[in-house]
Amino acid sequence: MSIRVLVADDQDLVRTGLTMILDAQPGIEVVGQAADGREAVELARRLRPDVCLFDIRMPGVDGIAATRELAGPQVDDPLAVVVITTFDLDEYVHGALKAGARGFLLKGAGPELLVQAIHAAARGDALIAPNITARLLAAFSDTRLGRPPAQPVEPLTDREEQILVTVAQGRTNAEIAGDLHISLSTVKTHLASIMGKLGARNRVELVMWAYETQRVHR
Repeated sequence: MSIRVLVADDQDLVRTGLTMILDAQPGIEVVGQAADGREAVELARRLRPDVCLFDIRMPGVDGIAATRELAGPQVDDPLAVVVITTFDLDEYVHGALKAGARGFLLKGAGPELLVQAIHAAARGDALIAPNITARLLAAFSDTRLGRPPAQPVEPLTDREEQILVTVAQGRTNAEIAGDLHISLSTVKTHLASIMGKLGARNRVELVMWAYETQRVHR
């Protein structure tokens, strides 16, 4: 079945361009378009797309507020949201992370990375590209200096520590399995355990915690 995507951007040309790129990909279908965050939230709740692709800066309800309504901590059945932005150090990244966004893209990233982000979000992962998201998350961690990071309910095992670092470095589950010579299901089991111990809901939150605890550096 195709991955159903909702695209929200207030610029007609950008929104149309993103839609054309995604619709041209096998296995991806754009099921809705929105010109602002309020329209995006209403469409998302009605259509229940597999992935929402939101611009951060939109009039009225912006991408951060829309993300919070659809994927925030209080949402029982959150949707997958990927945020797209013009600036790689956008001042709203912090808010988008806290709002529940799974990944980030730059508008000039190119079709290949866009498609990777959509597929990652659809399968419950997040795009953690070393040259984009990791840098944003590192900048986000700087804003948390002076605040002690949350501690896991149980200490991470050596293997879990190893997998956490590789996730923060941008490795996919398949790449981690190959690097560590373990099965894909074992990687997923370890990730589920790490998330449980940290109270994290997705890979982005794992990466934030890895930066906050200085397990990885920019």
